[in-house]
Amino acid sequence: MLNSFISIITNGNTGQALPVFAALALTFTAIYMLQGRAWALMYVALIPFLNWSFGVIPEFQILDKSATWTHGLSLHPMTIVTGMVFVVRDFVQREMGHRVLAVMAMAVAWSFFYAWPVIALASGVAFAISEGVDWLMFTFTKYRLSTRILLSSALAAPVDTTVFLYGADLAKQIEFGAEPGNSLHIANWVVFVIGKMVGAVAVSMIMRRREDLGLTDPAEA
Repeated sequence: MLNSFISIITNGNTGQALPVFAALALTFTAIYMLQGRAWALMYVALIPFLNWSFGVIPEFQILDKSATWTHGLSLHPMTIVTGMVFVVRDFVQREMGHRVLAVMAMAVAWSFFYAWPVIALASGVAFAISEGVDWLMFTFTKYRLSTRILLSSALAAPVDTTVFLYGADLAKQIEFGAEPGNSLHIANWVVFVIGKMVGAVAVSMIMRRREDLGLTDPAEA
């Protein structure tokens, strides 16, 4: 059991157990010092896990090869939970403000250890796009917090989804010799965007209720 745990934590590199555990300890300490707690820890774990899953968990076939779908059509099961990242991210921001950017950087850095580098890079670019749109929306509009959460996600989701799926597509071509279009196709794209928007709508509704009850400042960044 212990050996299995160490293998999982070190991504199969058990000989690197000591530096990996030391780096994890430094990560947890940094999060705590930045006033992050449970939501921040979940965020740092969730992003590398999702990126890792695209190289390990197989896709399931939706459509066989045909004249319409030259390469067939498959869907990765983890696309349905990507919206969780947006939900968790917004709770991290409530927990520690704009220091969430530091936590995001840690999560992306760990993705380079646990996931394929191309996917980790695509993930980092995608999150940078999302955060940039969030910052512009939160800085230059006068909408209430709940509305800004919804609008920023609606603007960012199509772009960062395309960037991430392009990276996943390219990574599978490099690692497995897969044909182009293995991840960046309409089914994956639609499910990714829907998953992100479901998360955004959920957070927006929670924030709107808290605003109406006077528990959250609508002008909060």
